[in-house]
Amino acid sequence: MSKVVLVTGVTRDLGGRFARLILRAPGVERVIGVDAAEPRHELDGVEFVPADIRNPMIAKVIASAAVDTVVHMSPAETPPTGYPGTSTSAKETNVIGTMQLLAACQKAPSVRNLVVRSTTAVYGASPRDPAIFEEDMEPRVPPSRGWAKDAVEIEGYVRGFARRRPDVPVTVLRFAPILGPTIASPMADYFALPFLPTVLGYDPRLQFLHEDDALDALSVAVATHESGTYNIAAEGVLTLSQAARRLGRPVVPVPSRAIGVVGQGLRRVGAADLSAEQVRLLTHGRVVDTARARERLGFVPRRTTAEAFEDFARGRGLRGPLYPERVGQVPDRLASLLLTRRSPDG
Repeated sequence: MSKVVLVTGVTRDLGGRFARLILRAPGVERVIGVDAAEPRHELDGVEFVPADIRNPMIAKVIASAAVDTVVHMSPAETPPTGYPGTSTSAKETNVIGTMQLLAACQKAPSVRNLVVRSTTAVYGASPRDPAIFEEDMEPRVPPSRGWAKDAVEIEGYVRGFARRRPDVPVTVLRFAPILGPTIASPMADYFALPFLPTVLGYDPRLQFLHEDDALDALSVAVATHESGTYNIAAEGVLTLSQAARRLGRPVVPVPSRAIGVVGQGLRRVGAADLSAEQVRLLTHGRVVDTARARERLGFVPRRTTAEAFEDFARGRGLRGPLYPERVGQVPDRLASLLLTRRSPDG
């Protein structure tokens, strides 16, 4: 039973919500939330410690509080609020921060359970992919950059820690893209666009996870102490065209050689971060098998992919047609947006 739980990444909405949630779990006496930036939301009883996990000082936090369970929520697609908004700072937080945290856990005899957030992006996305990925499958085309590559490196370090501390159950949760009425993510920003740029000739299958189900999966992992790597995703799939129709968004098919230019334009105006990794997902799609989580963790998401997407759309007020015009007229609106819209800093 976990008594003292340390949660990294509490500045983010998901990390902060989980820290508050696990504090109410039976047997939990203290929850310590760690981040380098000040939280933007109330932590309601969670003890906040301003600490950068990239700094070896994190070992003192774990040792002084006799932490027995560590939930590593810091790894994420973008830098947390309070960090410079660059890919370099994100990688440092993801990879170097994980290395320092694992080193601290290795030295702390009080640590008896480790749960790590990861992503199904570790499987990559390519035309050679299987229809469904299982946890033991290797990517046909390994991720070469961004959040997906960071996650591959993080999982490698976590496996090393598990070998050095075989007495500590280590649970790695590979989340499908998380959607919901409150959580911010590049995928949420993409679907919030007034038009959806797609790759010409492709209609990928997509699998999502509701933000509440992500929190439930983390809670189950803390309670069960079940070692292993688990795909965490909702049942069912949506194609990109189905998602667009449910939103009432027009799609703008773009040749694959030009989609990068569109992504740069969207980033420049602060509309969305259409990274190369996300473009590959929106080209080839990705679906994972969740049988292991169901059988070993006893975890079954409460919402399907379609239901998670519906709640996301309803919560963000995105349902219903925005533009009754023909899809062929939308590129003009795209050009207008790129020319006239300004980023928040501009």
